Amino acid sequence: MDNTHASSARITGIYRYPVKGLTPEPLPHAELKIGETLRSDRRYAIENGPSGFDPSAPKWLPKPHFLMLQRDEWLAPLRAHFDDDSHVLTLRRDGAMVAQGNLETAEGRAAIERYFADRHTGQIKGPPKVLVSPGHSFSDVPRKVVSIINLASLRAIEEMVQAPVHPLRFRANLYVEGWPAWHEASLLDQTIAIGSARARVVKRITRCAAVNVDPDTGARDLSVPNTLMQRFGNNECGIYAEIISDGAAALGDTIAAEGPVAS
Repeated sequence: MDNTHASSARITGIYRYPVKGLTPEPLPHAELKIGETLRSDRRYAIENGPSGFDPSAPKWLPKPHFLMLQRDEWLAPLRAHFDDDSHVLTLRRDGAMVAQGNLETAEGRAAIERYFADRHTGQIKGPPKVLVSPGHSFSDVPRKVVSIINLASLRAIEEMVQAPVHPLRFRANLYVEGWPAWHEASLLDQTIAIGSARARVVKRITRCAAVNVDPDTGARDLSVPNTLMQRFGNNECGIYAEIISDGAAALGDTIAAEGPVAS
């Protein structure tokens, strides 16, 4: 691929996921801090039966310990909103509020837990528990990262599966336009500018069955990882970047490759 004119792209979407597995929140802009996620991204998770997670000594755990779209597609129609100032999570289904609680209090977490225990008792493995630990992120990977999806790559996937592919299936923090399809895979170990911040691309994203789930309806109606594996011999789409210099990014800002990470 000729990457001569592919060094920069434009940010067209910014999203965070305050509660792992629940719906995203669009943002017009985001502060990017060294070694951190977007504010409140994956700050909370809902334990699906005992996981052994200790809030006083938090350690990364793989996502099967929590409610997640890969297995729990019934989460998709549930709409979540988190308020940073009050720490209140509001859950709605079909426009009606079904649960609300301050996730920084035991009472508030219990209110959310009761909803899942009562409404989805047959769909969970054990008692649901809202987990939080200051400074911890329930990311799919152990390090704190920002995930990036190239929209041209999603259009290439649409051609492969012969169906529309909603970008939010990929649950990324940043969506970008302007790179050729799959250009992002070539950025591993490169430094990139994201608005006024700088980041290091640390990993290509291996896709799981969560991307097969329609984010609006919860229908498991595609087979994206298998399609990628058949076509390319891997099921990668998107990149993880670790912030290495503070800054901010907004819709319309440039995201640009700057070269290999200095050794």
